[in-house]
Amino acid sequence: MTFSLVGKCARTGMFGAAVTTSSIGVGSRCPYARAGVGAVLTQHRTDPTLGPKGLDFLAEGKSAEETVDALVDGNETIGWRQLAVIDASGSSAFFHGKHISSVHAGAKGANSCAIGNIIRTDDIPQKMVDAFEAAPDAHLAERLLRGLEAGENAGGEFKQIKSAALLVVHEESFPLVDLRVEFDRDPLAELRFLWEVYIPQTVPYVQRAVDPYSIPYPET
Repeated sequence: MTFSLVGKCARTGMFGAAVTTSSIGVGSRCPYARAGVGAVLTQHRTDPTLGPKGLDFLAEGKSAEETVDALVDGNETIGWRQLAVIDASGSSAFFHGKHISSVHAGAKGANSCAIGNIIRTDDIPQKMVDAFEAAPDAHLAERLLRGLEAGENAGGEFKQIKSAALLVVHEESFPLVDLRVEFDRDPLAELRFLWEVYIPQTVPYVQRAVDPYSIPYPET
């Protein structure tokens, strides 16, 4: 019931993930990213512990492929899971558990990887990667969002999507962008609205955190 993608911006070094599904709370369970390290997606009977574990493996210097292997090795429930990982070099890997019986697929591109389960066609992840790669100079959040929109336009999943999330990290330990939509009639349209409203705040919100003295008071 979920389609998603991870990506890296080769120009800025940002990492991120975007995801949408027909259930609630996807942003709190599926996408994980760490500045300078990479990003991880975990979905299909989601195990949220796999995201932080994957980021720790990446931080140790494992590649995306090695991280997927480490998450799979010895995991008794991994047959129910679907994973996507991107590492610091922009290389990526994905995994589908043997118990996923619905239409599911994955696709890798330059600095990106998309996955989906319970989707209408198995070419949806490739459409997402194509959309991501079509605008290399755009902000990473914009590229990830375009990937989700391409997945929905290509057929999406069988049920109406109800939640969506957009996560991007850059140079700080906290996210540059962390936007979520819950139980909206059109989550991707709402997520786009939130992103376009948020764009002017991406730099000031970081500035407030790292150098509050540099901001005029009272704020305008």
